[in-house]
Amino acid sequence: MADFLLELRCEEIPARMQPKAKEDLARLFADALAKAGLTAGSVEAFATPRRLALIAKDLPLATEAVSEETKGPKVGAPPQALDGFLRKVGLTAEQLVERDGVYFAVVEKPGRDTAAVLSETIPAIIRAFPWPKSMRWGAASLSTESLRWVRPLSGIIALLDDAVVPCEIDGIVSGRTTMGHRFHHSGPVEIADAAAYIESLRAAHVIVHFSERCRLIREGAERAAAEAGLTLVADEGLVIENAGLTEWPVPLLGRFDEAFLDVPPEVIQLTARVNQKYFVCEDGAGKLANAFVCTANIEPNNASVVVDGNRKVLAARLSDARFFWQQDLKTPLAVHAEKLSRITFHEKLGTVADKVERVRKLALWLVEAEIVKPVEDSPQVKTTLYNNVQSAAAFCKADLVTEMVGEFPELQGLMGGYYAAKEGLPVEVAEAIRDHYKPVGQGDDVPTAPVTVAVSLADKLDTLTRFFLIDEAPTGSKDPFALRRAAIAVIALILGNGLRFRLEGALLAAVSDDLDEFEQVWHGHTDKKLANFFADRLKVQQREAGVRHDLIDAVFALGGEDDLVRLLARVHALQAFVGTEDGVNLLAGYKRAANILKKEGYEGPSGAPDPAVLASLKEGNDDIPDTGEEDPLAMVDDPDLAGILAAEARRSPSGLSYTPEPAEQALIEALAAAAPRAAEAVEAERFADAMAALASLRSAVDRFFEEVTVNAPEAEKRQARLALLAAFRDAVHRVADFSRIEG
Repeated sequence: MADFLLELRCEEIPARMQPKAKEDLARLFADALAKAGLTAGSVEAFATPRRLALIAKDLPLATEAVSEETKGPKVGAPPQALDGFLRKVGLTAEQLVERDGVYFAVVEKPGRDTAAVLSETIPAIIRAFPWPKSMRWGAASLSTESLRWVRPLSGIIALLDDAVVPCEIDGIVSGRTTMGHRFHHSGPVEIADAAAYIESLRAAHVIVHFSERCRLIREGAERAAAEAGLTLVADEGLVIENAGLTEWPVPLLGRFDEAFLDVPPEVIQLTARVNQKYFVCEDGAGKLANAFVCTANIEPNNASVVVDGNRKVLAARLSDARFFWQQDLKTPLAVHAEKLSRITFHEKLGTVADKVERVRKLALWLVEAEIVKPVEDSPQVKTTLYNNVQSAAAFCKADLVTEMVGEFPELQGLMGGYYAAKEGLPVEVAEAIRDHYKPVGQGDDVPTAPVTVAVSLADKLDTLTRFFLIDEAPTGSKDPFALRRAAIAVIALILGNGLRFRLEGALLAAVSDDLDEFEQVWHGHTDKKLANFFADRLKVQQREAGVRHDLIDAVFALGGEDDLVRLLARVHALQAFVGTEDGVNLLAGYKRAANILKKEGYEGPSGAPDPAVLASLKEGNDDIPDTGEEDPLAMVDDPDLAGILAAEARRSPSGLSYTPEPAEQALIEALAAAAPRAAEAVEAERFADAMAALASLRSAVDRFFEEVTVNAPEAEKRQARLALLAAFRDAVHRVADFSRIEG
C-alpha cells in the first residue's frame, strides 16, 4: 500500500470556487481510480487561494490482472458479422471462445503499476476539470486546444510515497517542489512525501486545511474585538470568504470615524462586508461601534500600518454610502413613488406603480373585510389602521428608486422604513414599509403588526394571482418569480397571526372581483393552479412540524376548506385520531366499505347523509309517543288503497322491506347517532369531538363486516346494505376524505 499526493498550484483561485473545486477534485480522482480497478482507503482534498491538492491513502501498488469478455455473434452467423466483430476486438477467429453456440472474445489484461495509471490519470483530470469559469494564457492561448484552468497553472506535485509520478501537461512537468507563502517564505518548498505535505507548508506559512483557517479567523476576530471591549457581530459567511482569500490569516481590529455612525447600521455593515470583507462590532449597549476587523494575509511587523490602509479604503466606501443616504433624504417618499411608473414590473403586468396600486386596494380590502383587525375594537383605531395601511401600501416600493437601494439591492424595504421614519410618518407605517417583504423563506420572522400584515399579505397575494393569471406558474425546479416562496410566506402570515378567512375570497378580491379571471387563477384547467399550489406549499411548510401530507390532502379534498387556520386545526385533530387504535380500525373499515362500493359501482346520493333519514332508519323510536298522526295513511279506509296499506304493514319497523340483522341494525343506530354529532362538531369547529363521534362507529362497523353479508342474493337487501355503507362513507367524509389517507 502507498499514499499519493497531488498538488495543482496556480495563481489566486476565487474564494467562491474553492469549496466546489475540492469536491470535484476528489470525485474525479476517485472515478479515475475506479475505472482502472483501484480503490483508495481514503481521499482528502484541500484548497487554498494558490493551490488545489489531495492526499489518497492506502493505494495498492498495482492493479490486478483482469479477464475481459465480450459477447459476439452466434456460431453460423453471416461472415460479415463475424469479420466486424473480429475487427472490433482485434483478434483472429482462432482466438475466439465458443460457448453455448455463441462466440466470445476473451482478453487477458495483466496488472499495471499504480504509478503508470496515475501518470495517465493526472493530465486527464486537469483537462476535464469543471471550473465555472476558466482561462487560457501565454502564447499557447492562441490555440483553442490549449490548456484551460481557473488561473494560470504553474506547478504540479505528484508523489506516490516518496517517488515522483512522472507526467506532463502543457509543458508543466510534475515534481516534488511547491511554493510557500508569497511574502513570508522565499524559494521553493520540497515535499518528501504525502505525510509531510501539511506540516512542510505550515513551516512555509501556508495553512492547508480550510477548516483550520476558518477557526483562526473566527477566534482571532472575536479576540481582537474583546480586547477592545467590543463584541464581534458573527458572520459565518464572511469567515468562509476570508478563509478562501488567505493562506495565513491574521485578524486585525481598526477604527473608523464616528461621524459615519449617522448612517443606518445595516448600511455600514453591508458596506464593510460586501466591499471590503470586514467584520463589524457592537458596543456594550448592543449598538454598532466605529470598529471593524479585517483579515490580513500576513503577520505584519507594524500592524497599525496595515490597519490604517484598510481604514482609509473603508472610509472612502462609507463616504459614498453617507452621500447616498443624504441625497435620498432630500426627496420625499411620495416623489420617489412617482418614479415607479418608469420601472416595468413585468411586461404583461405593467409597472411597479401598477403593482403598488393593486397592493393598496387589496390591503385596504383586507382591513375592510376585517380579516386584518386593529389591536382595539374602536372606530378611531379602525380609522387609524385604515389610513396607515393606505400610506404604507402606497410607499412600500418607493425606496426601489433611491440611490442607496440602487447600490445595495439587499436593503430594499429596510431603507424605505428609515426614510419614512425620517420623514415623520407614523411608526406603524415605517415598520410596515421596512418589513412588508417578510417572511422571506422558512425560519424568517413573521410580521404581527396589523399594518405590516395587511401590506405584506396583499403584496404576496397580488404576486401569486397575477403571475398565475399570465400562466407563469412554477414548473419543475424552475421558479423565476419565487412564487413558491411567496405562497409559503402567505401561509406563514395566516397561521402566525391566526387570520380567519377563505383564500378563495381574498384571491377574488386580488383580481378585482373578475370572476372569469378568478376561475382561471384559482381552479383553471390544469393542476398548476393556485388551489393545488397552496395545498402543496402547505404540505411543505408543515413538514417540519411533523404534519402528515396525506392528512392535509384528506381535508383539502373536501373542497371549500381553504380557511387555513380551520383546515390545520382539522388536520391536527385528524392526525391525533388516526394514530389511535380506533382511528386505525375505522380507517380500515372505511377503506373496506369504499372498496365494496367502488367494486359494485354504487355511488349513492352525493353529499353527507341526511341526519333525518338516518333517524328514520333507527328501529323503534320508543322515546316518541305514537299518536297515529305521524302516518298520513293511518286513518284511511279506502278499498282502492287496501293493497298499498297491506304492503306498508308488512314493512319492518326500521323502514326496510326486511328485518335487518342485529349487526346491521346496530350500524344503522350508530350512524343515526354519530353522523349528526360529527356534522355539528365540524360546524362548530370542535374537531376533536367530531373525531370522537366517528370513533363511536368503530365497534358497529367491525361487527357489521364480521356478521353481515353485503352482497346478499336478495336485491333489496344488497341495495339497502350498499346504501348503509354509502351513508357510513359520507358520514366520514363530513370530517375528511379518508380515501386520501395512507395506511
